[in-house]
Amino acid sequence: MKTIHYLYIVSIFAAITVNAHAQDITLHGFVQGNMSARITGKETPDSGEGGDFLSGEQRFRGEITGNSESAAFTLKTDFVHDSVSDEDRIDIREGYIDYRADSYDLRAGRQIITWGAGDLLFINDTYPKNYSALFSGQPLEYLKVGSDAVKLSVYSDMLSADLVIIPFFEPYKLPDEKRFFLYSPMTITGSKTPREEIENSEIALRLYRQLGRFDTSIYLYRGFFKIPGIRPLSLTEAELFYPQLAVYGFSMQGAFADGVLSIEGGYYDSLDDRNGDDPTISNSSARYILGYSKQLWTDFTAGVQYYGEYMQDYNRYEGSLPSGFPKSDQHHQLITVRLTQMLKYNTLRLSLFSFFSPDDEDYFIIPEARYNITDSLWISTGINIFGGKKSETFFGQLDKNDNMFATLRYEF
Repeated sequence: MKTIHYLYIVSIFAAITVNAHAQDITLHGFVQGNMSARITGKETPDSGEGGDFLSGEQRFRGEITGNSESAAFTLKTDFVHDSVSDEDRIDIREGYIDYRADSYDLRAGRQIITWGAGDLLFINDTYPKNYSALFSGQPLEYLKVGSDAVKLSVYSDMLSADLVIIPFFEPYKLPDEKRFFLYSPMTITGSKTPREEIENSEIALRLYRQLGRFDTSIYLYRGFFKIPGIRPLSLTEAELFYPQLAVYGFSMQGAFADGVLSIEGGYYDSLDDRNGDDPTISNSSARYILGYSKQLWTDFTAGVQYYGEYMQDYNRYEGSLPSGFPKSDQHHQLITVRLTQMLKYNTLRLSLFSFFSPDDEDYFIIPEARYNITDSLWISTGINIFGGKKSETFFGQLDKNDNMFATLRYEF
């Protein structure tokens, strides 16, 4: 990974040299402090990172962009000190070069790609995400992670398209047991990711156009599950692995009844377990999101979403599940609510986002306040609240990790 980072830096500086005649070069960035502390009084057993703090970071962001007639470049790099682990690292958030023609764009390099119509719910957006950042109260932008990719965008009056090729697999970053209380029926001793070979490249295609009032898209994806399966190595030990996956989906989003209606669906084709009888691999499933948001009064917006996931070949899944392992429901559901109130000439934002699963009976609630002290300086604070009746469900396992977080950022 370090090699890739160095290549990015060299490439971008080469781009700067090549574009010495660029018409517009800009420099931006920020300095940020962020921390979150567990408020349940519990401490994980890890001696190095097992204290009260889930996050304690100081970041310096340097961002440079340049444009010429047909080309552009962007480099966003975070220099980070992690006070919890007492380590320093360089995080290249994005670093890419654009080439623009009349009917197409080509972008190559590390880039953040967002598809789909969901709000913190994802079906056709199969790009990397960092749930550890979300659960420890880092700014929401850190939920998304850049992909090392090539993206070709083609435009026409009839239909437009994005083709994305990702040569290097990157899984979701999930909470680490060093800092979080998590449920695991076995001890995880390692992780086996897909080899870096051409045939393991991820390929995604989006076809889109406006249909009436709705932005409409069709999606195709071939790659791997980003949430790992667990393969037993013995009675007590297991390793993580990433089975092959194809996704076929669609989304529609547009104005409806004085608000915004969002509809998204997709079929997850579990290529390594189409019979549904391997309990270590997720079965194929149909997934859908129905969402609606509306401004109810001045500067107050409310949004609600209903998410469903229907497992195929459920009888085979039940029959193959080892004794003692927790069983998933055939139909998994989530309901989310987002409330946002702007105050003081839009300098103060009060918000609440909540997840609730009626079948798992677990929840995740995020009340947050953000205040713009000046045009360049803002502060935010909030609480992550987890809970559930069972310790093995997605949010229920995080019950002991309720935490309070705060961020202070100066932008320039």
